[in-house]
Amino acid sequence: MKVPVWAIPPSKLNLSKDQIHIWRASLNLLSEEIEQLEQILSEDERSRANRFRFPHLKDRFIVARGNLRKILSYYLQIESNSIKFEYTSRGKPQLATNLNQIGLQFNLSHSQDLALYGFSINQKIGIDLEHLRSIYDVEKLAQRFFSEREYKLITESDFDKKQQVFLQFWTAKEAYLKATGEGLVDSLSEIEFLRKLDQSISLQSVHGNTKAAQNWLVENFIPAADYIATLAIEHPLPNKTQQKICFWEA
Repeated sequence: MKVPVWAIPPSKLNLSKDQIHIWRASLNLLSEEIEQLEQILSEDERSRANRFRFPHLKDRFIVARGNLRKILSYYLQIESNSIKFEYTSRGKPQLATNLNQIGLQFNLSHSQDLALYGFSINQKIGIDLEHLRSIYDVEKLAQRFFSEREYKLITESDFDKKQQVFLQFWTAKEAYLKATGEGLVDSLSEIEFLRKLDQSISLQSVHGNTKAAQNWLVENFIPAADYIATLAIEHPLPNKTQQKICFWEA
């Protein structure tokens, strides 16, 4: 899997239609930094943060959403606390229509102390991140949520690789479903991926439709030690290799 090099973004950042930008941010900040980020959140976001029972989960939510606002402000050239969101029927956040003249699409994911943010122009985008860990009954989970071919690949993997292969498929499925806005659990086995000889994966079929799968670029990568992530983008350029992905450090 790809291990990207994370760069410091330029002071004037431009996202073109043939680019995808991925940002990485630590959620483990000092209390003073967390308080500063909390100040730019909306009342609704602060209310959501206060619903967390455990302080560390509240802090992670504040940092994740605060960083999202800061990054969006770079692209939109407005104050981060002026950003307004709308939500789909399934709760997926998107920019308020009156703020989004450039067709900016985004998605975020966080796990443990790390967050990832994906951005595109007029392309559906999904990103998912998981911390590598021991998963109890990984084969039973794969049998329940994966296709027969995916399940077979899990069972045939070496013992010390099963969790990694499982999370490779899992993050790919979640990234795709987050991009489309579909429900998660009911659709996992209907989204099938193929693992190639180089251990990368590609979308094989969507609800049995192989043609629909050709409209997507899906890429696994290692964002940091002990993490695995997947990016899913709809309607890439005719030559998928021309879709430039930039990796920025927040």
